Amino acid sequence: MKLASLFTDHMVLQREIEIPVWGWAESGRLVTVELAGTTVTATAGADGKWLAKLPALAAGGPHTLTVRTPGEAPLVVNDVLIGEVWLCSGQSNMEFGLACAVNGTAEVAAADHPQIRLFKVPLRSEAKPQDSVAAEWKLCTPESASEFSAVGYFHGLELQRRLGVPVGLIDSSRGGTKAEAWTSRDGLAAEPALQSLVVESDRLATSDPVAVEGFRRKFAQWEQTYVNRSFPENLGFEQGWASPGEIGEWKPITAPGHWQRAGLNFNGVVWFRREVEIVADWAGRDLTLSIGACDKSEWTYFNGELVGSLTHADSPNSWSTPRVYTVPGRLVQAGKNVIAVRVFSHLYDAGMTGPAAEMFVRPVAASQAETISLAGPWNYRVEHNFGIIPPAPAAPPGPDTPGAPCALYNGMIAPLVPYALRGAIWYQGESNTDLPGQYRTLFPAMIRDWRKLWGQEHFHFHFVQLANYMNPPEEPGESLWAELREAQTMALPLPDSGMAVIIDIGEASDIHPKNKQDVGRRLAASVLAKIYGLADVTPSGPLYKTCQIEGAHIRISFDYVGDGLVARGGALKAFAIAGEDRKFVWAKAAIDGDNVVVSSPEIPAPVAVRYGWADNPPCNLYNKAGLPASPFRTDLEQQ
Repeated sequence: MKLASLFTDHMVLQREIEIPVWGWAESGRLVTVELAGTTVTATAGADGKWLAKLPALAAGGPHTLTVRTPGEAPLVVNDVLIGEVWLCSGQSNMEFGLACAVNGTAEVAAADHPQIRLFKVPLRSEAKPQDSVAAEWKLCTPESASEFSAVGYFHGLELQRRLGVPVGLIDSSRGGTKAEAWTSRDGLAAEPALQSLVVESDRLATSDPVAVEGFRRKFAQWEQTYVNRSFPENLGFEQGWASPGEIGEWKPITAPGHWQRAGLNFNGVVWFRREVEIVADWAGRDLTLSIGACDKSEWTYFNGELVGSLTHADSPNSWSTPRVYTVPGRLVQAGKNVIAVRVFSHLYDAGMTGPAAEMFVRPVAASQAETISLAGPWNYRVEHNFGIIPPAPAAPPGPDTPGAPCALYNGMIAPLVPYALRGAIWYQGESNTDLPGQYRTLFPAMIRDWRKLWGQEHFHFHFVQLANYMNPPEEPGESLWAELREAQTMALPLPDSGMAVIIDIGEASDIHPKNKQDVGRRLAASVLAKIYGLADVTPSGPLYKTCQIEGAHIRISFDYVGDGLVARGGALKAFAIAGEDRKFVWAKAAIDGDNVVVSSPEIPAPVAVRYGWADNPPCNLYNKAGLPASPFRTDLEQQ
């Protein structure tokens, strides 16, 4: 007899709803399950699987779960808590580890919460649904939380703080993946518009073993050549690039940012260098040197001496981990001092990626007021130019294809069903921005699919709308990212759903914004207000409701106004307006009670308004709870 892999010491079971417990035993065997003074039984079927259902239990613990069958030693699971359980899923912004978030070092050090338990599902794509995962529940400690989903962690932390009950978090996320990969075959087949994805899924399930093995050989060769290549010789240090002296052949560059966006279209090694003027009072004092994240490997020098380094060989998350080092006082002198950073990127993007707020130097233990910002002008010099590294070989349909339809559902969701949950939080969409029209159907199909699979009366689903990213718009125009955000809002009419808007906390140069604190808290706000009924929590920023044409003006009304609308940082921005010719121009917008009134002298007879309709719009409309309004367009029905 054995239990399903989710049932391990330190687990959290969902309170106040029926609790499925399952496993395998000899066919026909009677199985008895005991927990918190309650006993239920089940009989193993012809395939050996058994499923027992414990009645709803109140929050509490620790308890012991005991499973017995005649003639075998009982299975005992210790330290079982009853509380709130949430599945955290999506692509890289959900997978993004706590250590890489803003103030990641401090957040990890503080992550000691015995009433929060973590279960991290291993990355696994499969051709067919699986029934187990190789993982176990862990107490939330700095060690277990470090690489756990930062969004999931901050969501769970806020729930535990406000509800005062145990919280269990299941992190099942994988970077660079599409929503169809997380949907079952039956879920895709239920939608006529998604039949092409079903065909692709069926190819996956009948993949050619010879083709898969050939791909594995090619991928291993590519990985050995480009990913696992040895670190190149440090020629720059030998030539004195880390030391004070003349600039010489160095050229100007702005940091943070990826060097490819500055015109350096290659992978390799680039040095960054900056002089800082140190006041006499700092001389001889230890300094905190924070340079933000460096994509991928980095060596940092102060006045010619190495003060810290993190490489992709040290950590798979080195590309997004902020660097914070201590400069010994013996290196610190009054006047000019030189900071030099050697960055090696063996593939994809590269550079000092910040964010800007985490690029500074100041005395150890000094206040923020005693800070020199390091964001802005630097100089650079190229040490090694490898050219553009070719992408990984394309995988045939098979278990090594995490983006294939159903592949991640098969490997990372199916084994979790039907573990009792309050619901799921979801952060994904970046990989589907090429087909936002399809996402209108695909995303709600996935939500309905999960709900059907779990079969609970309520399976709550709260998701993150995509953040602002890439270049801000100069003029109103079209945007696939805006269309994807719109497709996400179209899932809100589904029952038991909610959305966190983060259009204000993205980063133009980084698809992985590091402020995961506010993402998790905004998800928690949606959940706390909508599910748990906390009256002091506003669930969302303003969401577009209706529009009304009033001569040369259009009046916009919203849901979730809360205590009122506010414009942050002056007049409202990011509004555009158009007449019958559908040529949008920037508009004047003003708050009028719970509405926004939009107009432009260029458009005497307006018919449509758009707000935040861009990849990276300068949105500044909020409610008084501090939550931003979601981008929208009133002309959707005219498309």
